[in-house]
Amino acid sequence: MSWRTIFGKNVKKADFVEAFLLKNEKQIPAIRSLDQLEFTVFDTETTGLSIKDDYILSFGAVKIRNQAIQIETALELYPNSPNSGEKTAPIHGLIQRENQLSIRQFAEQSLAYFGSSILVAHHIGFDAEMMQKACKPFGLERLTNPMLDTMNLAIRLELGPHTDRSQVHPEDYGLDALCKRYQILAEDRHTASGDAFLTAQLLLKLLKLAAAKGIRNFGQLIR
Repeated sequence: MSWRTIFGKNVKKADFVEAFLLKNEKQIPAIRSLDQLEFTVFDTETTGLSIKDDYILSFGAVKIRNQAIQIETALELYPNSPNSGEKTAPIHGLIQRENQLSIRQFAEQSLAYFGSSILVAHHIGFDAEMMQKACKPFGLERLTNPMLDTMNLAIRLELGPHTDRSQVHPEDYGLDALCKRYQILAEDRHTASGDAFLTAQLLLKLLKLAAAKGIRNFGQLIR
């Protein structure tokens, strides 16, 4: 196994990290059609919004294959956290969590679930950074999957790829606003599994819109 350095210490890549990275060495062909792509839509609920100081309390995810949500693949994990998350409890309602996993168990199970799929989230930058933080002690430098942000995709499809982002009102592209606009019933909001399922429904709506605008394959979708 290879080594990397974290805070001046040599950290050996765990076997499950090596396996994850190996799966992602082969790139998805640009010509692969949208209906042949596998997406993992995920969400995290955290103790706060600081990547440095906060931690993941819960993780929810579901797969999309053949442009359909695979309900049977839904996954919900609760990693152990050094922070109770009391300050964000009014948002996500997580006070007591059962079946908590060690950070190592969480990293191993979540990376195995991600596999080589395209990762999707609303505001994916934050969720991806929090996942990388959780996996960092085991030698993962970064998630190597292709990534897609449903907020950015919605802006691109509705306003055009060259729109001036400074003129975009963020509240118009929040998950609640988009669910309302695309007639998605926003149930179980602010739970990791609930938000992952809502984002998955939103992605399917956006993929249909993308196809109508001539976006038919992976290369056109991820740009």
